[in-house]
This record gives sequence, structure tokens and C-alpha cells, in this order.
Amino acid sequence: MFTVRTAEVSRKTAETDIFCAITLDGSGKADVATGIPFLDHMLTLFARHGLFDLTVRAKGDLEVDCHHTMEDLGLVMGEAFAKAAGDKAGIRRYGSFLLPMDETLVMIALDISGRPGLYYDVTPPAQQLNGIDTRLFHEFFQAFCVKCGLNMHIRMITSFETHHLFEAIFKGVAKALDQATGYDPRIQGVLSTKGTL
Repeated sequence: MFTVRTAEVSRKTAETDIFCAITLDGSGKADVATGIPFLDHMLTLFARHGLFDLTVRAKGDLEVDCHHTMEDLGLVMGEAFAKAAGDKAGIRRYGSFLLPMDETLVMIALDISGRPGLYYDVTPPAQQLNGIDTRLFHEFFQAFCVKCGLNMHIRMITSFETHHLFEAIFKGVAKALDQATGYDPRIQGVLSTKGTL
């Protein structure tokens, strides 16, 4: 039943040119270049803590701002993740993680249901982080959920340091996705009474 699940997706527009390759059953290797150093750091953490092998190449109109790059990257990564997950037969479907990062605590809960939705209860301590408007992380995760067919709740329980907050979120999302995409030998087909996800 076990096969290595991998996918590649490319997307080119007048605003961005993005490539993503992901292996769900990896070892946490990351090769990421988005032109946004803090985002590179977050995606490297995402790969490491989810044990995904991730390659990202993104070029965008950063002279305008980071919005197009972050939103379009969410679309491409979400599509690649869904493609790699395939028909979802045998996976646990649900994942959740409560992740501490020093003073920060976040909760992630998700369902690879095919019914996308992001429920984002996060109030960052600062609106800017190394030149990024922190509201753009909502755009990234929303785009990811739409293309992945993912219902995801991200909740900040406590945080006083913006870097810690987003580091905890990316790690927590990775851990929950790793859990949800893991196989359970007791599951025949997909985990749904409908027979499909």
C-alpha cells in the first residue's frame, strides 16, 4: 500500500513565477528561495518539522510588496500538497497539534476534507516583521487551504513575540499535516462514510 507521495506544480503569471516540489514521505530536507528571507526560514521549518522534502523557487514583484508572492505561493504549495496526497486512501485525515515556542502557544486543527476553509484567530504582537505585513500570513494559509481542500483552524493562545508566533504556527501546521497524511492500516479506502473526500 505504501508508495512515496510526491508532486510538482508550477504557476506563472504577470506578477509571480513559482515552482514547488514536495514529497510527503520525506526526511525534512528543504531547498527554498522566495526572495523573502523570513518566509524562506518559515518554509524550511515547515519542511523539517513535517518531515516533508520541499523545493520552492519563487520570483515575484517584491518591489510592489510581498502580497502576490505569498498568496500565489500558498496556491502552488496547496495544489502540490493535494496532488501528492492523491486519492487520500488510508490516511488519518485529521490532525491537530498544540505547539509551544517559548512564551508562545498555538493550536492547529485540520481536516483534509475536500471542503476548504481557514479559521484564523491570530492577533500578532506586531503588524510588521522584517518588512512583511503580518496580515499576509493569513493570505498565504487561506490560499493553501483553498487549493489543498483543507479545513484548518489556526488559533493563537498566547504570544508576545511575533517571530515566535509565526515560527510556532508553521511548525504546528507541519506537525498536524504530517499526522493527517499518515497512514493507518485499519483504514480501508478513505475515512468517510460518504466513500469520498
